[in-house]
Amino acid sequence: MRVKIILAILSMSLLFGCAINTVTTTAQQQITTVQITADVPPTIKQMLDNAVEQTRVTKAYDPNYTVLSYPNGDVPLERGVCTDVVIRAMRATGVDLQKEIHEDMIANFAVYPKKWGLKQADSNIDHRRVPNLQTYFTRKGKALAITETGKDYKPGDIVAWDLDGKGMTHIGIVSNLWNEATRRYSIIHNIGRGAEIADGLFDWKIIGHYRYF
Repeated sequence: MRVKIILAILSMSLLFGCAINTVTTTAQQQITTVQITADVPPTIKQMLDNAVEQTRVTKAYDPNYTVLSYPNGDVPLERGVCTDVVIRAMRATGVDLQKEIHEDMIANFAVYPKKWGLKQADSNIDHRRVPNLQTYFTRKGKALAITETGKDYKPGDIVAWDLDGKGMTHIGIVSNLWNEATRRYSIIHNIGRGAEIADGLFDWKIIGHYRYF
């Protein structure tokens, strides 16, 4: 039974390219933060306020394929996957990644990853897959250098990781909650327990760093 459960989890991670954490990590240790709001532009503050609010509401990780309305389609707010944290936060600023990515994939399908065997764009799931978000952000000129320096990752930045070194991808948002002990901002993400705030920026290999605004 345990083997079947693990296989089911892995199959869901392949469906989304957004996985729960199966890697030992220190990200969930109790942290002390001080909210930093100075010099955060209003659009980024909207984004981060929404992401923080998600931590109070989104309590479950649910990677099931779901038929969504279009545009602005979403699964119930109390559940979702890692990409939904980013999608919902961006919508608070007026950017609908479902619509933006769907339209870009229709026009440029060949440049997007083919790891799921799709023959055409699917507005129900394309925007909820980490590699597609990475491709879209890069195509729009939003990619930044990947470094090992905490200060290079600013509030509102979007970060993608490889959790296991084998392509199990994950994504989250850099918050404006400063961890004095580690001298970096905490991240907001959903890695299996619902949306949460954690000091996990360098817990996994970073494979993408983006600044949309």
